[in-house]
Amino acid sequence: MSTSPELGRSSRRQVRPLGSGHTPRPLHTMHITQLNHECLLHLFSFLDKDSRKNLARTCPQLQDVFEDPALWPLLHFRSLTELTKDNFLLSPALRSLSICWHSSRVQVCSIEDWLKSAFQRGICSPHESLVNDFLLQVCDRCPNLVSVTLSGCGHVTDDCLARLLRCCPRLRTLRLENCARVTNRTLMAVAAHGCALQTLHVDFCRNVSAAGLRRLRAACPLLAVHAEHSATMIPDQPPRCLSAPGPALRKLLPR
Repeated sequence: MSTSPELGRSSRRQVRPLGSGHTPRPLHTMHITQLNHECLLHLFSFLDKDSRKNLARTCPQLQDVFEDPALWPLLHFRSLTELTKDNFLLSPALRSLSICWHSSRVQVCSIEDWLKSAFQRGICSPHESLVNDFLLQVCDRCPNLVSVTLSGCGHVTDDCLARLLRCCPRLRTLRLENCARVTNRTLMAVAAHGCALQTLHVDFCRNVSAAGLRRLRAACPLLAVHAEHSATMIPDQPPRCLSAPGPALRKLLPR
């Protein structure tokens, strides 16, 4: 069997032994701390919050990178317990924030307070104020927010969202999904304080009414409002004993 000259030359190049006088080139190594601050910021940006924190613990130089606000323009949380960790930084550099909690416990949070059993209240109590408390910190530290997404945050309140709108005047997008405590009061706060707001989502927020949406659209005609199923859902109805007493009940009340 004949071998082509090209194949022969290729084979000889692959198996040719090194000459006796050949010396290997030295390998150049670099420690991560020899990189400048900008390169380290770029490397950190590919890591999740826990990995950033773990790497920062190794030396003061990497801790400085972790604490640089430029590393934290975006924060995304997939559970409420992540809000209590110390693996992130809140700063004026934050532009986009999302808290998306997709858990079976969201259904318990969405139950009206007066209908919850003691067991259900016990489920909610450890995290009932987490989102509100966290958003209050955001109001104080992150005035340059542009986008906020809250999904499955059943305990977030109108008052907290109104403060967020007042403290973050550059907010352009607010997405609320399955937030049972959100009512028409949030829509009123949007009309009063959402000067820069361009897009509002209130999807599956059962206590937002069609009348409230109409008033908001009339007050802010340039605002893109999305309300999937919100106005068609059954709003919370407080028990009659908590509302104004009727004539029969007034007779029983002490004067």
